[in-house]
Amino acid sequence: MYSKCGDVGSARQVFDEMSERDVFSWNSMMSGYVWNGLPHKAVEVLGVMKKDGCGCEPDVVTWNTVMDAYCRMGQCCEASRVFGEIEDPNVISWTILISGYAGVGRHDVSLGIFRQMVNVGMVSPDVDALSGVLVSCRHLGALASGKEIHGYGLKIMCGDVFYRSAGAALLMLYAGWGRLDCADNVFWRMDKSDVVTWNAMIFGLVDVGLVDLALDCFREMQGRGVGIDGRTISSILPVCDLRCGKEIHAYVRKCNFSGVIPVYNALIHMYSIRGCIAYAYSVFSTMVARDLVSWNTIIGGFGTHGLGQTALELLQEMSGSGVRPDLVTFSCALSACSHSGLVNEGIELFYRMTKDFSMTPAREHFSCVVDMLARAGRLEDAFHFINQMPQEPNNHVWGALLAACQEHQNISVGKLAAEKLISLEPHEAGHYVTLSNIYSRAGRWDDAARVRKMMDGHGLLKPSGHSLVGTGS
Repeated sequence: MYSKCGDVGSARQVFDEMSERDVFSWNSMMSGYVWNGLPHKAVEVLGVMKKDGCGCEPDVVTWNTVMDAYCRMGQCCEASRVFGEIEDPNVISWTILISGYAGVGRHDVSLGIFRQMVNVGMVSPDVDALSGVLVSCRHLGALASGKEIHGYGLKIMCGDVFYRSAGAALLMLYAGWGRLDCADNVFWRMDKSDVVTWNAMIFGLVDVGLVDLALDCFREMQGRGVGIDGRTISSILPVCDLRCGKEIHAYVRKCNFSGVIPVYNALIHMYSIRGCIAYAYSVFSTMVARDLVSWNTIIGGFGTHGLGQTALELLQEMSGSGVRPDLVTFSCALSACSHSGLVNEGIELFYRMTKDFSMTPAREHFSCVVDMLARAGRLEDAFHFINQMPQEPNNHVWGALLAACQEHQNISVGKLAAEKLISLEPHEAGHYVTLSNIYSRAGRWDDAARVRKMMDGHGLLKPSGHSLVGTGS
């Protein structure tokens, strides 16, 4: 009772005060921890059970609970190890493993486990297992496997049951990979009064870039009187124009979605990408509660609009709000500095990542600083900064520097950047073209000719839209 009400502390107190415990007691305590987002505690309870459980042996429910705990912590290898200890795994055991690997992005393993389950033949997959593996098929682009599972599902259970539970995953698979004929076929076999059906279709259409069809689907959903939920709005807003977005915003206010944070995050994003940063900030200001995505979206929005100082002020406000910045936050803030010419502030922020937040900057953060320095014409500083990167600089980093060298006509750094790029991508003609243009505009025709000769040696043709001859500008 306590666990289901979220009071896991009281549940543990009752558990500790029990003079005798059976396997049901142990399982209930472990499940309580898992339900309340404390999977590591569930694993700890299993250790205690094994050590002094007074003769209680774990049963399949115990093992399933522990597997679920490991999967929620992203430790699917440990979950697999536990699975190997189950004498007779049931359908829940298999499903936990299938969904667990899918949840950490190992969709190939998820599909493999499903095939193993079918081949072993001891238990038949249920709708949860089918839904889980269909999600993996979508991420893998495994249409053939998805169709095979579609047919298998209809073979082992009646169509209504299958489509009611696994239809959404199947719909997103087909729509997401452009098989609208198959998606439409599934769609008309699903319950049209269920918001999940419409959400799956809209998400699939948006995912494949069929914006007009997604909006048509959204309007038909409204016309049929199907209750729109937060997932519907969050899926459709990113592809709405400003007029449509404002209409949905009005609907959100009318239907009181004030506590649904993803909806407001989607509104902030929509207004930001449509050029209405004031509207975006107005939505942000009215939010009852904000999560990490809320802060990242508004900071990124101000940065994109060249309002870097405001973005930095919001980052400061975020730090005082109790929401801890992540790597995405710093990418947004550094990009804001770059677009606003706040070079010193951006460099200081970069070093604060390690000093104040104990974060290790990723390649994208180094790229932001390089772009920032390059935009400001500090090309030598950018070059030296790149050489200090702990990771191997990629083509994007060197490409940003080379482009800046062309803009600022810096031949010495441009030559070095081009050499690095050519060593990484020797058959990319654009790198040679940029370097040749730098030489040509400086009147260094012999060097430009040497670059052309290098291109000829690699059998590269000049891309359309570029010139190997200086324009004089």
